[in-house]
Amino acid sequence: MPAHPEHDTDAHPAPGAGEDAAADGPDPGADGPRDAAWFTRLVHAHATAVHRYVVRRVGPSDVEDLTADVLTVAWRRRADVPAGAELPWLYRTAGYVVANHRRKSRPVLVADVPEETDADDPALRAVRDETVRTVLAGLSARDREVLLLHAWEGLTGEGLAAALGIGRGGADAALSRARSRLRAAFEAAGA
Repeated sequence: MPAHPEHDTDAHPAPGAGEDAAADGPDPGADGPRDAAWFTRLVHAHATAVHRYVVRRVGPSDVEDLTADVLTVAWRRRADVPAGAELPWLYRTAGYVVANHRRKSRPVLVADVPEETDADDPALRAVRDETVRTVLAGLSARDREVLLLHAWEGLTGEGLAAALGIGRGGADAALSRARSRLRAAFEAAGA
């Protein structure tokens, strides 16, 4: 029985390489065996990007474990990781891991919330603004994910399509619609 992707971190389409493959970083081994050396190259090329993806979406106490979970899925499913589109595949996997974590998570105690955020992350600096938080919160979860994959993770074209699990045209349309809704929400907020 096929797994339902929203409920299974192991379910992934097989997106093909596209024009954005070069943005994914060094190819961890398109033609070589999917062995420990391949996995080491994959981790060196993409672990930091996966970590940043996760840190923007969950509490600090869960970031390391969830990042490790994403990489564990990549090792277990290494035959399914598309050559040339490794990073979008990892982002999509991270999205499933984070979604599963949220379904199981418990509330964060106020005492555990840090007083200050990391001022070096431009994405966090932007989100600190109350208007931005309010506008983003008013968008649908899908629009937020499309916009954040594009703005924070730098995905476009084939990479965005692979991370969303849809075709290139659908990804372009989703990004366009999300931008329009974001623009309308900012105008409604008087920004």
